[in-house]
Amino acid sequence: MNATDEGPDAFEALKNCTFIYAPKGKAGEYAPFAANPYRGCGHKCDYCYVPLVLKMKREEFDAGAIERPDYIGKLRKDAVKYQAAGFRGQVMLSFTSDPYHPGDTTLTRQTIQCLQEHGMAVCTLTKGGTRSLRDLDLFRPSRDAFASTLTSLDDAFSLKWERGAALPGDRITALKKFHRRNIYTWVSLEPTLDCDSSLQIIKRTHEFVDLYKIGRVNYLPMTKTTDWQDYTERMMALCSKLGVTHYFKKDLQQYLPEGYVNVLRHDQHH
Repeated sequence: MNATDEGPDAFEALKNCTFIYAPKGKAGEYAPFAANPYRGCGHKCDYCYVPLVLKMKREEFDAGAIERPDYIGKLRKDAVKYQAAGFRGQVMLSFTSDPYHPGDTTLTRQTIQCLQEHGMAVCTLTKGGTRSLRDLDLFRPSRDAFASTLTSLDDAFSLKWERGAALPGDRITALKKFHRRNIYTWVSLEPTLDCDSSLQIIKRTHEFVDLYKIGRVNYLPMTKTTDWQDYTERMMALCSKLGVTHYFKKDLQQYLPEGYVNVLRHDQHH
């Protein structure tokens, strides 16, 4: 977001808001603004770093998503400020949970509606697959986006690493249905738990996915044992061959050739 595009007072609005916020670090590469309606998740992803960030015991985090108290009321207060500042950009759901976790996601729908009512757009990033279809009617081709994290096409692999998440085929079904409704779709290839699997995901899904955000894995033994340069080079070759829009995250940018076009912010709408 910049003052010219989003209103001259947008950054001032941001300073006093915590329910619509600008993520930092690795999260900031995914979206300039975000909102988190829940605490905890229930997808039980073994690689998830969020419990560490939130200083939660993993057992508590994995037990399921809990609605943040009086969330919509507090979100609305921030939304009013952003609207007054002229902000009309996308707000992503979410970084510290999943908007389509296995429990009741009524709050996700209410969050989307609140943001839209105050002039904003939305993007959801999920491993919830077709659970997301309950809100498909809210997504607008000209404003909103739908994204899914994919680590493998293999059910057994997914069940090992992401025990409570929707299976890969279910996530792909959701991507296809959003695509057919002309909603902008993208896929997060992070964490990369197996290089060949991530390459296969692009081959399988590129006809109905508009953008890929490509990263590696962190905090696991394979972080140090994987040849990330080889992976990046293979990814570059595949993306070029298929003509897919993509972004390499900072952890992999050291392996890109000088002058490689690697756009951080794409217009995530049609």
